[in-house]
Amino acid sequence: MSENKTCDLKPVDSKSVKDFKICNCKNVSYFNILDALEKHSKVENLLDVFEDVKKTTHCSTGCGGCYQRVLEVISDTMMNK
Repeated sequence: MSENKTCDLKPVDSKSVKDFKICNCKNVSYFNILDALEKHSKVENLLDVFEDVKKTTHCSTGCGGCYQRVLEVISDTMMNK
């Protein structure tokens, strides 16, 4: 039976003007993910954008506990572009 892992980090605040950590394992911050999203003008496929952000920042390549948090940042950011 697989166990769901979660990072012990504060909830995502997509309106934040302060940086905060999204991925503990790879030390990826909210601003790191925003930087990785700069080259994307729209979301055609959320998972493709996620894979690109993952390749750029290495988030969600450790324990995987930040997976949902990363998707939330991507989704919120791209919907507001």
